[in-house]
Amino acid sequence: MKVTNIPFMAMRKIVAVFSLVLILISIGSLATKGLQFGLDFTGGTLVEVAYEKAPELDDIRALLSESGYDDIVVQNFGSTTDIVVRMANSYTATLGDEVLLTLQNNGETNVSLQRSEFVGAQVGEELREQGGLGMLLALLIVMVYVAVRFQFKFSIASVVALTHDVIITLGFFSLFNVEFDLTVLAALLAVVGYSLNDTIVVCDRIRENFRIMRETTPYDLINESINQTLGRTLITSLTTLFVLVVLFVAGGEAIHNFSMALLVGIIIGTYSSIFVAANLLLALDIKREDLVPAPKEELEDELP
Repeated sequence: MKVTNIPFMAMRKIVAVFSLVLILISIGSLATKGLQFGLDFTGGTLVEVAYEKAPELDDIRALLSESGYDDIVVQNFGSTTDIVVRMANSYTATLGDEVLLTLQNNGETNVSLQRSEFVGAQVGEELREQGGLGMLLALLIVMVYVAVRFQFKFSIASVVALTHDVIITLGFFSLFNVEFDLTVLAALLAVVGYSLNDTIVVCDRIRENFRIMRETTPYDLINESINQTLGRTLITSLTTLFVLVVLFVAGGEAIHNFSMALLVGIIIGTYSSIFVAANLLLALDIKREDLVPAPKEELEDELP
């Protein structure tokens, strides 16, 4: 594959400003609007109904909204005829029958109630706390791994780049009021793994080039390393994005937010692998001596 010669590091100041703006917007949105947590985190009611023929989910959503049910999520469950309705309404013993009656009053006589149950807010709070702790633990493990595998400056650059990806992805969900549930949390953890893999590839090439290109400045060496790995990075990202676009368009309501989080995260992760981590390495003044130990000086004279 032909190696490109794109001056990535010449754009480092513009990229730094761009990333800083994205992070500030994300943090501002998270601080003011927060995340729109799904029932997995907030608690609510789940009602499952079964149809004889596959219904239109949009018609069910519109009917229940008009009937006064709040924050509803309507999804297929296992098959096109089984429907799960998640809502923020407080649970009562008759709520399932009320939802069923609402659907039947719309002319649907071929629908039956399968179950009606409550998802507790206390469980949701525990999930939220443990999910956040899991994310912090993942970043800590990554930092230790990169420090052992490469060098401490690489560790700092990698973790900051991963944190950059997570904050911007969370900011996207906050800014556009997209529901944040357990599938999105799982997608965020997957983004951390994907972005780390991409960053490790670039870091590994930089380390190898420091050993080979002895007379090259860190600026030019990092630029050359990114160009050498650019083809691999783009091909991997594009093939992954093709699959995610299909899942986003045709995967259904159940994995819609999951695929959206992965789409945003992988786009940002690819960007950070090319620009952010390498930019941070230059800012940390990475040098050949940090990776390649200086040769021992030979004694010129023998001791008497």
